[in-house]
Amino acid sequence: MKFVILAVLLAILIAFIVMVVKAAKNWRWYHITSAVITMLLAIIFLFPTAAVLKSRQAWHKIKEELEVRLAQVKEENRILQYGDPNDPTAGAGVKNVSLELSKIGTEAGRRWRSLQMANNNNGQITLRTTGNTAASGTAPGIAPGVDPTAEAPAEDAGPLVPVGLVVYGFAEGSYPDLEATVPMAYLGEYKVIASTPEAVTITPTFALEPNQVNIISNGQARLWSLYEMLPLDGHAPFIAEGSRATDDNALGRVDDALINLLFKNAKPETRAAYLRDGTREAPEDPAARWVKIKFEKKYEIDVDSEEQRGALEGGFFDNSGRAVDSRLQRSDTGKVSFAVGDEIIVKEEAARQLINQEQVASLVDTYYLRPLNDYRYVLRKIRLQIREMDVRIAEMQYQEKILDAAITATVDMLAKRQDEKLKLEQDLGQYRAENTALKQYFGQIREELREVKEASSALFKDNYRLMLQIKQSAAESKLTKT
Repeated sequence: MKFVILAVLLAILIAFIVMVVKAAKNWRWYHITSAVITMLLAIIFLFPTAAVLKSRQAWHKIKEELEVRLAQVKEENRILQYGDPNDPTAGAGVKNVSLELSKIGTEAGRRWRSLQMANNNNGQITLRTTGNTAASGTAPGIAPGVDPTAEAPAEDAGPLVPVGLVVYGFAEGSYPDLEATVPMAYLGEYKVIASTPEAVTITPTFALEPNQVNIISNGQARLWSLYEMLPLDGHAPFIAEGSRATDDNALGRVDDALINLLFKNAKPETRAAYLRDGTREAPEDPAARWVKIKFEKKYEIDVDSEEQRGALEGGFFDNSGRAVDSRLQRSDTGKVSFAVGDEIIVKEEAARQLINQEQVASLVDTYYLRPLNDYRYVLRKIRLQIREMDVRIAEMQYQEKILDAAITATVDMLAKRQDEKLKLEQDLGQYRAENTALKQYFGQIREELREVKEASSALFKDNYRLMLQIKQSAAESKLTKT
């Protein structure tokens, strides 16, 4: 390639010389001088220009490589942050995981894990931090995203748990297939009465149930977890890691091994409800029936209420179901827009309204979604049921005492009546014997009476005949006298 360029330059030089020689007859000296100088400068600056072009080519190549690498890094960063929707095996992005972690942290409130029970004195339980707390990744009071191994400043050292806070206690335990300890049993509601950086003293807010007392007193609650709020029930914790929603399961593949491990002592129907969660079927229970619909028209739903208030002032939603708490409201217009072809899963009532009344969507499929438990309501209901059962047990025990007394009195009465029965049976035998004798005597008397009647009748007839004869004789004697 170099020889070709040199040949071209040589040809240009020869052509220039020929042109200058032929034009010398008409040009002046300054024309020729200018042309020669221009040609020499062109030849001289040709080499720096070539070097510049070569350098520019190299830098342009580096720029293109960096642009490709930048695009790759941006794509990798996007996938890391938001996940890859085209790769079903890829996990969720950092944004989604952080959002889920933030939701879990917000819903769970503050929690203090792996606290060791040090003392139980007349219902006042003292819990202390353990050395393996930070190693387990669940340092007490550490919020999600905070390094548990980082040392806090000495001046920030305060009470482990705020005094006066109401917390919920759980006994921690371990499963063979799980590395970390997890809550195993609910121990009740407590109030913090004293707290230091290393220990906390709690007391029950109401009388504990017998099973909770047994767990604490028998040493089965060596490790405790304290929660500021009762944990919320959900579907995601029981879905296999990396699983995605499909047409057959709206939530993803249920982790059968985890369900069978956690609910090995539960009722079969309870375990079956967790195993079939999200499956495509039409359950009989309306509370578990969810419907996937497909929008056939553009549609908007107003999800934010004009009223704004805190959740403690009347709940998160108004009477129409729109959000009134600012933490739940959208930051834009407060409406959710759906395009043609969008699919969502909603309750059967909402799906029926959109399909039949609004006529903006069509039915795709029906799924079973396990009704979630509101543990605050469930525990309160169970506690009330236990109290009601205690009252009923007391009533039944009282009625049992009355029945026992009645049974005892009945047995005594039966014994007395048995004696009376024997006497009556004896009297009945005597009565029957006397009745038989009386019947025989009555028959004999009746026969004698009959004979007496017959004799009396015969005597009466004889007497009457004799009386007639006497009257006749008297009449005849009167006639003779006259």
